[in-house]
Amino acid sequence: MRGIELFAGAGGLGIGVSRAGFSPAAVVERDRYCCDTIRENRERGVDPLVHWPLFQGDIRDFDFRSVEGGVDLISGGPPCQPFSIGGKHRGPLDERDMFPQAVRAVRELQPRAFLFENVRGLTRRAFSDYFEYVRLQFAYPEYTRRDSEGWLDHLGRLQRHGAHGRVNDLTYRVATRVLNAADFGVPQRRERVFIVGFRADLDIEWAFPEPTHSREALLWSQWRSGEYWDSHRLPRRHGTADRRDAAAARRMRTKPATEPWRTVRDALSGLPDPELERRAASRYPNHRFQPGARSYPGHTGSPYDEPAKTLKAGDHGVPGGENMLRRPDGGVRYFSVRESARLQTFPDEYLFHGSWSETMRQLGNAVPVTLAQIVAGSIRDRLGERGNGA
Repeated sequence: MRGIELFAGAGGLGIGVSRAGFSPAAVVERDRYCCDTIRENRERGVDPLVHWPLFQGDIRDFDFRSVEGGVDLISGGPPCQPFSIGGKHRGPLDERDMFPQAVRAVRELQPRAFLFENVRGLTRRAFSDYFEYVRLQFAYPEYTRRDSEGWLDHLGRLQRHGAHGRVNDLTYRVATRVLNAADFGVPQRRERVFIVGFRADLDIEWAFPEPTHSREALLWSQWRSGEYWDSHRLPRRHGTADRRDAAAARRMRTKPATEPWRTVRDALSGLPDPELERRAASRYPNHRFQPGARSYPGHTGSPYDEPAKTLKAGDHGVPGGENMLRRPDGGVRYFSVRESARLQTFPDEYLFHGSWSETMRQLGNAVPVTLAQIVAGSIRDRLGERGNGA
């Protein structure tokens, strides 16, 4: 099936979508460092980037009419800074808001389906009207904003159109949900909002995939069965359970049906410590020790035996220590780029271009490859049931 990847960043969403069975007819990204990362991996023959047709430039300058043939899926992650908790919260007033361009792509290409993601902050009460506005624009992409019309006025017209619109208009059935990547086997607690739509004329019923992993299953494997410690060849009760975790584990009567959340220890298994084993670590790409980490209240890093905190697009200034590892002895250090890539489920052969701070920015903005593949795979399965015609 054919796809279009917008706001590609370092490629996390695109790799997952490609692995799910969509071949991109175009990959659009404006940031030169992200484009260098994609180009470097494409030139090295890293699958599935080998045949990615990369367009480096502003999406506002991209002519979607240049894409010949039908498109099954448009996917992408519009810039999250307008809605991020760590940003200025300007939302639709922020010039970096690219949702209008994502809607333009849907309107002009009329794909069978689309998949967009953004930070959970977009679902906050402060942005509730704008989130509904985004959803309705995707639902009725041809019902465009008039010249000099404010977005709230356009929202009102879209709401009225939804109640009384013509049956033969281009319409999409849109579903939204906040997904925690840890619930799908990613070793990181990362919540993102996903917006998925299917063209209404296809008459497709679809629901988001159900979680496959859980915190309860992790607690069971650590504090009831001990399987977690066995798998890492550590003595049972190696870790020190939080009192609440231990109590929660004791209350369980049966083993959860889901798989355990994956932890930092799971993700980093087999990688030498870049601080303590520098010579061995140097054999791995993007795996160098970064000095300067320190712990203080509210800035404590990610524990070894839990999923990592949400990686963020920053380095020394990340407020909660999300880009640091906290060892069992209480010491901290920064995650290397390679470790961060594992937390985002990029393949080990994938290289990132730029300085440590630049590559951490790319990783902090990325969609975990595994989560992208699961959601896109579910979309592909439903489209496949309707045949391959666009």
